Amino acid sequence: MERSSDHRRQLTRKESFDRRQRRRGVAVAGLSTLGVGLALWFGLPRLSGWASVRSSFFDGQTLRDTFPDLRRAFVLDLKILAWTAPAVLAASLLVALGRGARKPVLFPLRAFAVAFTDVFRGIPTILVITLIGFGVPTGLSLPRPWNSPLLWGSVALTLSYSAYVAEIIRGGIDGVHESQRAAARSIGMTSGQTMRSIVLPLAFRGIVPPMMNSFISLQKDVALISLLGPVEVLRRAGIEQSRFFNFTPYVGAAVIFLAVTIPATRAADWLMARQRRRTGGTLIT
Repeated sequence: MERSSDHRRQLTRKESFDRRQRRRGVAVAGLSTLGVGLALWFGLPRLSGWASVRSSFFDGQTLRDTFPDLRRAFVLDLKILAWTAPAVLAASLLVALGRGARKPVLFPLRAFAVAFTDVFRGIPTILVITLIGFGVPTGLSLPRPWNSPLLWGSVALTLSYSAYVAEIIRGGIDGVHESQRAAARSIGMTSGQTMRSIVLPLAFRGIVPPMMNSFISLQKDVALISLLGPVEVLRRAGIEQSRFFNFTPYVGAAVIFLAVTIPATRAADWLMARQRRRTGGTLIT
């Protein structure tokens, strides 16, 4: 009984110490953040070139005049993301399954998946969009609507991002212990049934956070399709910048992107923290 009581007292002291350390850490972080914020608030206006920077990048009137058009143009970015993200997920799953094929007869499929990931992970996304977006419609002399820049820009994004997401999925599949497959075989399940019912559900439990980060990056890179001509938010910002001779529209476009990416990033961080807690890992803050 005495040993149990001593153990409880030790736990209580440790919990109390941990709470004090957390409170101290929060207080130090708050004070340091406040100090940096005050230094920026009072220091920036005193810099010699601040007035020029503010008028060129942070002009309130220009932002009010252009923000509605930027917001409407951003709808096109969301539409592109809406049909590109499912295509990336489907294509990357097929590539990951092809790369993980174990039967000798499926070696050509595995070789193609390896070549696909190597090629499209090695070429910058902006170059893939340029090559496919301009090259395919021009080289094949495609008629409307098959020469649409939205179509081929979306295809280019799908190919580029599928190579990255496929590797995430393959890592999740390889992370499933071989005993799970052995248990499935012992009850008579086929390889396809094992993959569909056992391996993939277990794999996706651990790869959702990194996949979310990839789709956050995809949401930003949708703006690269503006190179092909569609007037989405980045192209609209360029038009407004030329009209007002001011860079504030680009700042407005950045604010719109941040309004979407920051909540999504925090959601991905929360999922990663929850995954670490489930697997027994420690989260360092």
